[in-house]
Parts: sequence; structure tokens; C-alpha cells
Amino acid sequence: MDISKLDFKKSDGLIPCVVQDANTRNVLMLGYMNEEALRKTIAEKKLTFFSRSKNRLWTKGETSGNTLNLVSIEQDCDNDTLLIQAQPSGPVCHTGNATCFTEKNEPTGLFFLEQIIHDRKKNPEPGSYTNSLLDAGINKVAQKVGEEAVELVIEAKDNNSLLFLNEAADLMYHYLVLLTVKGHTLEEVVTILKQRHSKK
Repeated sequence: MDISKLDFKKSDGLIPCVVQDANTRNVLMLGYMNEEALRKTIAEKKLTFFSRSKNRLWTKGETSGNTLNLVSIEQDCDNDTLLIQAQPSGPVCHTGNATCFTEKNEPTGLFFLEQIIHDRKKNPEPGSYTNSLLDAGINKVAQKVGEEAVELVIEAKDNNSLLFLNEAADLMYHYLVLLTVKGHTLEEVVTILKQRHSKK
């Protein structure tokens, strides 16, 4: 990003910044940066804004500890607004909410399931099937993925949609457990698929 191209003059030296969660893509907050705040954000990789009420630079989380860690910054077509991807280390809003718009900051689709698996890994629950798989290790999880793939293929040859969809769900779940055991994420796989698509 070329900071010199940004139009800070349009809004008295400030540029509005829309902040999204880099993982969930949910909008977390809207803040304002002057050039100094932007340069500090880029240098330190933690989002710093210009507080209009305090009339000074303000690094998110400087009192609460709930920082926003920089992932990427994009400028809009008019060079007067920034879209920032960040990873929050806690609730973003001063009210304690996950976002400043009172929305839950949760992933959707398979990313939601992946988060549950990651949570089980960090916070094991007695009797959890996911934890039993994680504890069993790579060989057991890989075996389960193979078994579920075979069962899906078998159901694909029949006309029972309910059984087929259930086997598809089982395969996806065990596949996500395997990714977790290997220390990878679904986003990494999606990135590879996007790269392949761009080459076509």
C-alpha cells in the first residue's frame, strides 16, 4: 500500500477504517486513522487509531488488553477509506461485546465446525468424541477419514439421499479433525484452491 496516495485531507486528516475479523470476515468496528496512526499500525502490527474524543493516538487494547492484530490493509478506489483485516485477542467493543455492532463474531459453515474442533483441542471435554479422536493420534484419524470416504462412495451408488448426506457430513467432520491433528486449517486449503482457480 502506498500511503502517499491516501487522501487524508478529505476528512481533516483522518481516514475511516472498516475493521473485519480476518477469519470470520465479520465487521468488528469502525475507527479513524491519521497518517501517524497508520504508520504505527503497520510498524507494530497492532491497530492504532486516532481517538477523536481523546484527541490522541489510541492503540486498541491499551487498557483492556483486547488488541487487534494486523493481518492486511486495503484502500478503496477513492483512496479515502481503508478495509483492515485483523485478528482480535478478545472482545472488540468497550461494552464487552465481540463487535461494536452487537453481533456474534462466529465463523459460518465449515469454519464454524472447525472452530468447535479447535476449541475441543484447547479445552478438552470428558466423553467428547472429538477429544477421543484427537487423543488417538494421526493414524487413527487418518484411518477414520479413509473409512468415511469409502462409506460415502458406497452410498453414492444408491438412491438414499439422507444416508448419502449423512456420510458426506461424517467425511467432512473427520477431514477437519485430520487437518487439526496435522496442524493446518481449512483456510489454508481454501487458499490453495483459490490459487489453482486463478491459474485457469
